[in-house]
Amino acid sequence: MSRTRTFIAVELNDDIREHVVALQRTFARTGATVKWVEPENLHVSLVFLGEVDDRELHNICRAVQEVATQEEPFSLRVAGVGAFPNPRHPKVLWAGITDGADALHRLHSALEANLLARGCYRKEERGYTPHVTLGRVKGERDGLMLAPELTKRLAWDGGRAQVDQVVVFGSVLEKAGPVYTVLGYGHLRGRPNSPRGDSAPLQ
Repeated sequence: MSRTRTFIAVELNDDIREHVVALQRTFARTGATVKWVEPENLHVSLVFLGEVDDRELHNICRAVQEVATQEEPFSLRVAGVGAFPNPRHPKVLWAGITDGADALHRLHSALEANLLARGCYRKEERGYTPHVTLGRVKGERDGLMLAPELTKRLAWDGGRAQVDQVVVFGSVLEKAGPVYTVLGYGHLRGRPNSPRGDSAPLQ
């Protein structure tokens, strides 16, 4: 039985990616060891599904299409920085979402409900926090080196993106890091379908 590590997300534009990469380089100058997210892999997660039976992928793409049509296209702003579990002891560095956060919360909630009804998802206990993961900190000493830099950049601004679709990604873990593949799209309400037909779910 074949399975695919799967998640649903919103993509970022090149302008935001450039700002985020510059921020990663700033943090890297502290000398802390961090596994940075590659520029092409930067995104805002909506739902992480984990290992999914490939027979369910079509069903998941259908769910994403249904939910996407309930939301109008919106503007997303990436701004501010933080860390999980907290900025004093950072293990995961992230950039925050200001404008567009409400729309992301609505999409997340609607996706959860639809996927749960289809039996494709197990609800996570932790609440949803829209963010862009920047990197994962190697150890406690590295976190202590980064903590002062985080407090200096609370007002950091990463730019804006117009969101008009939701993407289903498959992820393969390679030695150099994860490789993402687009499995399907869900276009937000009013967005014209691509001439390539990429709004269709995985066959």
